Amino acid sequence: MEPREPADAGGGGAAPPRSCAAVFLPAALPRQGRVAFWSPEGHPLPPSDDGPAPGTITVTRLDGDGEVRAHDVPALLLPVAEALEPLVAARHDPAAHPAAACWGAAALHALHLAARGRLLPGLAAGDLDAWRAGPLDADDIAHLRAVAAAMPFEAHAVPVPGRTPPHLPEPEALVRAFLDAVADTLPRTPAAAHAAGAPFAATEPQHLPRARAWAAETAAGMDAGVRISLRLDLTGWELFDTGGADGGGDGDEEGAGRAAAAALLQIHSLADPSLVTDAPRLWSGEADERFGPRARIDAVLALRRAARVWPPLGRLLERALPDVLSLTEHELYELLGPAAARLAAAGVAVHWPRDLARSLTATAVVRSAPGSATDGTAFFDSTELLRFDWQVALDGDPLTTREMDELAEAHRPIVRLRDQWVVVDPDLVRKARKRELGLLEPVDALAVALTGAAEVDGERVDAVPVGALARLRDRLAAPPAGT
Repeated sequence: MEPREPADAGGGGAAPPRSCAAVFLPAALPRQGRVAFWSPEGHPLPPSDDGPAPGTITVTRLDGDGEVRAHDVPALLLPVAEALEPLVAARHDPAAHPAAACWGAAALHALHLAARGRLLPGLAAGDLDAWRAGPLDADDIAHLRAVAAAMPFEAHAVPVPGRTPPHLPEPEALVRAFLDAVADTLPRTPAAAHAAGAPFAATEPQHLPRARAWAAETAAGMDAGVRISLRLDLTGWELFDTGGADGGGDGDEEGAGRAAAAALLQIHSLADPSLVTDAPRLWSGEADERFGPRARIDAVLALRRAARVWPPLGRLLERALPDVLSLTEHELYELLGPAAARLAAAGVAVHWPRDLARSLTATAVVRSAPGSATDGTAFFDSTELLRFDWQVALDGDPLTTREMDELAEAHRPIVRLRDQWVVVDPDLVRKARKRELGLLEPVDALAVALTGAAEVDGERVDAVPVGALARLRDRLAAPPAGT
């Protein structure tokens, strides 16, 4: 039985009682769905002066004789936009009904997806414009399933129309429909249609039959079929130099075309995120049959869309088997930064080796020069200058002089240090090459020690004293004796 709303049900401002259960009522057009707040005990809903009057929904209940029957109950029916606030409030309200709390968790998940830009345009039934939530990664799907698994029956108690005996909708499908409804609601602000045109901005349905092919290509690899990812292989490539670098600029020019790594194309099923295969297995027909007959076509469509975001992937489209992409050093640097973010927004993950370390840091260090007057003597008894150097550390442990030399000679974005791959920022390499920053007067060195900062090439950086200067800093910073 379809929910029945009073004529003024479109108004706003109603706050459902905290004891009410909640259930989502999907519609053919996602944004036209409603959230119904109802009393499982059958109590009438209190009237509201500034909101809609209660409507009626049909829910299933277990009668005293053990039979499941449908009953009409009063309900407060709210559009998705108006229901978000009370649902989010119910999520952490100990007095809220468990059904409302579960839909509150779904609402927070939907808002989190929207905040991450996980909204996809497409066409609903009848070629009508509609946004949907996506692409969803494995964590998103796991969260969706966890919310669905926690739902009490009141959260999906409205039976599917036209089914006898009454049949309740699957919670997981209902949560996914709710995520789509939120995604289809949020972009349609009052000014959106004026700023961007009616399609995908106006609340009224827009008929777009000419957009079918575009909608199919947009869906491929995003929320239908398969998606792709890149797994970086560093083992077969010379990623660090071992001798002879003079610190000049030639290495960067040579590195623009020098192979530095390989990106292996992987295919993931969107229906089952646990299904993953490499391109050669899919193209040879050895992949799991659950990928379906369109998997290769969908993978190529997803790769074509990803190439628009990051053009180097276009080289894979030129191959009969798009399995491995050889990366230059410049491209590898891009994947360490903005390119990875753009690909992630397009639903393409970049997987680095598990043992890859990103904890290489540089600190300016002030120390006494070996053999100087301040080396082991009172700090202000000397007129000797103090050394001011860059010190690079891995996981907080300073590199040795030899390791600093190896880092200074590196021309590639990833080096091998202490039996692990380490991401190298170009700025760190420059600091390792020009590690001596100069000499400081004792008074200037003390100022650096007490403030913990210094100015280097116009940039304020962290600075750390060692030796006699560190001991003096500690004495000055210590509280007076007896306090």
